[in-house]
Amino acid sequence: MHVVVCGALVEDGAVLLVHRSPTRRAYPDLWDLPGGHVEVGESELRALAREMHEELGVHIVAESSSRLGDLHAGSGEDAVHVGVWQIRDWVGCPTNRAPEEHDDIAWVGISELGGLPLVFGALPALLRSLPEPDRLPRRDEARTTASPSGP
Repeated sequence: MHVVVCGALVEDGAVLLVHRSPTRRAYPDLWDLPGGHVEVGESELRALAREMHEELGVHIVAESSSRLGDLHAGSGEDAVHVGVWQIRDWVGCPTNRAPEEHDDIAWVGISELGGLPLVFGALPALLRSLPEPDRLPRRDEARTTASPSGP
């Protein structure tokens, strides 16, 4: 069984999705949460932090991350167990740092997920289960802008 983690960066009622390249062997040309395989001896949270940095160039705030649920796909040797994590806070602006894996990234409204071709059909329901306060904008220095009118 393959163990995979993925992270839901949520902001302003939207989640950041990656579009899997049409040339990918597994789940090509579908939208998904960013993430990847958990390496031997690595915790899910450590793998999540590594994958978010490798794929998006962001550093997650570990204390802001919580397990949202689990998804399963395949069977036998191809079975995949996916730990889905909600990430409430991160440092940096997400960019596609893995163009060989993803040909696009996009912020998608949680209410709009049902209309997209997704790797996991259960993903919209999982994300809609988030409590309302988690859909509020993040408040961190990286996103705060000064008022143009001054003091």
